Amino acid sequence: MFSAVLIDKGESGTTAELTSVDEARLPEGDVEIEVAWSTLNYKDALAITGASPVVRKFPMIPGIDLAGTVTAGSHARWSPGDKVVLNGWGVGETHWGGLAQRARLDGDWLIPLPAEFTERQAMAIGTAGYTAALCVDALLAHGLTPDSGEVLVTGATGGVGSVAIALLTKAGFAVAAATGKSGEHAYLKQLGATTVVDRAEFAGKGKPLQKERWAGVVDTAGSHTLANACAQTRYGGAVAACGLAQGMDFPASVAPFILRGVSLRGVDSVLAPLPKRLDAWARLARDLDPAVLDSIAREITLGETVAAATDLIAGTVRGRIVVDVNR
Repeated sequence: MFSAVLIDKGESGTTAELTSVDEARLPEGDVEIEVAWSTLNYKDALAITGASPVVRKFPMIPGIDLAGTVTAGSHARWSPGDKVVLNGWGVGETHWGGLAQRARLDGDWLIPLPAEFTERQAMAIGTAGYTAALCVDALLAHGLTPDSGEVLVTGATGGVGSVAIALLTKAGFAVAAATGKSGEHAYLKQLGATTVVDRAEFAGKGKPLQKERWAGVVDTAGSHTLANACAQTRYGGAVAACGLAQGMDFPASVAPFILRGVSLRGVDSVLAPLPKRLDAWARLARDLDPAVLDSIAREITLGETVAAATDLIAGTVRGRIVVDVNR
């Protein structure tokens, strides 16, 4: 038996609770893992609270991230004792995930734990930080350099935003952080933001073309925020869109794309191929100061996960939440 957060569905809706699960119930997979740490992402919170139909089959153990040690399996790339990290691949949605002490997974979904990080640090990064690295890679692949101008990061106090600010600062960019939390300016400046702007500037309907402000954007919000960010992006700039915290809609016009040559680059972390994943984690290992992780992450126990999910949906969480699944 092992401890896990288990989501189930009944006549009155979904429920989530900490419970004991028989290892015989673990789903199919060619690698078995003793999980050391997991993390609570926005998608996990949606699943646990039932705020969005994230879970595709029930019962489900949520948790789109995990770090742990291989204990058994038949996959050619992995042997008992290997330290591994998992991000995405539908885990926590269609396949039992990381908010548990045990997991059985497809070995193709795993990457080696970078030597620069402990398992806890890797989960302080998690899918959020890995997604931030993918966004930075996308902007750099577009050809942006620090001389191109300032980069806007929306949802700046969240997990993606926090790591994106740190990575962009390390790469030499001036970063503008958009937040609605007036008490977090010092935190954002500590991460490296040179400017802090009110997210309310982006939250409502705006003109199709606005004053050119940003060479690039990392957007976690979608909806009007993304539309306004595109409308404010400079000629030839790029916008990396990776989130939908404000909404899935995109109430925009084609004007920024055909009159200013702005590029909108969608960033997917769930099914990203192995080379992209390894590049993103290589950037994190090279450019993210482990000390930054201490400032952006707080630790909870597995039993505290359900309550923390409600806080995350309410928007009262700063940075990252790491979960010690063995407490």
